[in-house]
Amino acid sequence: MNKEELLKRFGKNVKIERIKKDLTQEQLAETMDVSQNYLACVECGRQNMSLAKVLELSKALGVNIESLLKFS
Repeated sequence: MNKEELLKRFGKNVKIERIKKDLTQEQLAETMDVSQNYLACVECGRQNMSLAKVLELSKALGVNIESLLKFS
């Protein structure tokens, strides 16, 4: 797996969990104090997210960090 594939798979996991929680990108972005554009780029696999932000994201979504990093 290369970096691009990793980012796309991570972004897909983020989008799935966000939709499960019935949140818009805008709502989740506001909760995390990031722009909606940044979150959209994460979900599309165009933006890398720091580990600290991944942890914040998992808390905002109410999921284990592992569920966002699961790529099977």
